[in-house]
Amino acid sequence: MKNSGPDGAMVFEPGYVEAEKGDTIRFVPVDPAHNSVSVAVPEGASSWSGGMNEEVTITVDQEGVYVYKCTPHQALNMAGVISVGDATNYEAAQNAVKTLTSNAATNKDRLTGYFSNVSAD
Repeated sequence: MKNSGPDGAMVFEPGYVEAEKGDTIRFVPVDPAHNSVSVAVPEGASSWSGGMNEEVTITVDQEGVYVYKCTPHQALNMAGVISVGDATNYEAAQNAVKTLTSNAATNKDRLTGYFSNVSAD
């Protein structure tokens, strides 16, 4: 969770992660005033809602697509995607990406770019 990175201002770095079922993902607040909150998770997976400036650790224990955002910077499309195995919840994740992107004031291509790495197969 950073104020700037290769993908622009207000970013998760990396913004797209391919993980294996059972992997642990850490959201580390490198810069202040960020959090990590799940927006879409596969069926049976746990959602999360990290506090401001809080490091969050999750285990991706279900196959599918996990979409997440930084609440105070969602207007800047500070969001990301984790893909685990088969995209079992592809449509729900795609709808979450569309909603976040349509509500964003800037960086409209960022999240859709991350999501384009996910295969609907």
